[in-house]
Amino acid sequence: MEPRTPLSRERRWRWWEPVFWLLALAAPLVLPGQALIINTMAITALFALSLDLILGYAGIVSLGHAAFFGLGGYAAALFAKHVMPDPLVGLVVGMGAATLLGAVASLTILRGTDLTRLMVTLGVGLVLLELANRFDALTGGADGLQGVVLGPVLGRFEFDLSGRTAAWYSLSLLLLFFLLARRIVQSPFGATLKAIRDNRLRAMAIGIPVTLRLAQVYTLAAALAGAAGALHTQTTGFASLDLFEFHRSADVLLILVIGGVGWLYGGILGAAGLMLLQDRISSVTPQYWMFWIGLFLVLLVLIGRDRLLRPWTWFGGRNA
Repeated sequence: MEPRTPLSRERRWRWWEPVFWLLALAAPLVLPGQALIINTMAITALFALSLDLILGYAGIVSLGHAAFFGLGGYAAALFAKHVMPDPLVGLVVGMGAATLLGAVASLTILRGTDLTRLMVTLGVGLVLLELANRFDALTGGADGLQGVVLGPVLGRFEFDLSGRTAAWYSLSLLLLFFLLARRIVQSPFGATLKAIRDNRLRAMAIGIPVTLRLAQVYTLAAALAGAAGALHTQTTGFASLDLFEFHRSADVLLILVIGGVGWLYGGILGAAGLMLLQDRISSVTPQYWMFWIGLFLVLLVLIGRDRLLRPWTWFGGRNA
């Protein structure tokens, strides 16, 4: 029974977690004027959650995670425009397309060094970006795919201009996928991922199927990124080449730097923190907001996340 104790302890909900999710789900009602940004936060948090599965728990660094985000977004948008406007079915289609790409792309990250994986994942994203640009008759090219109209969620909840339905839709799915990810990382499967992250050779020596585990988690992360992309196009009614751009992969890495890797709430809190920071600073200094964001990130790296939140420890030495 002793080896099971850490996993069973991790599965327990802390007192603040239900409060956090209740406040998140109540936010579109309490702050109706901020529903659109809440929706964007939820989608970005889901995207960050998907990257944290491979970066924080499996140790796979990726600069092309936007490839899955973009493919899921375009698949859902094309399905809604040409086949069926049901948002949940479109979500499944977007996830399915990203899952297939993730299964194929997982073969490319099983060999080589971290630098090799960085370049390969970046290359996958650039290839999809160019394909979406070339096949402009299907994707709209540089003009984007317009005219994406969705039906009501569950046949009852129409998407409104205020964005409240979109916010609840995205928040509900974020919670659902968070519970799935939590269950996975706190299972024996998740324990093997951490073992691979810490020491791949040792994991192979004790009989863990390293290749299979990495392929599985990479495919799962691709599916969640595809879901985030599908939510983005469904709630905005528009898909563009921007879905595949490098800055999306870079931004989500910054989010995990801010919130913390290897902690599922890190992506959620990092997404909310960075987007609120961007919104507030850009409203005060529209021309120089990127300077202040950059300064904040420099301080975060130099001082550390924990110490940055406790300024009184900055000059007290490392053990303060």
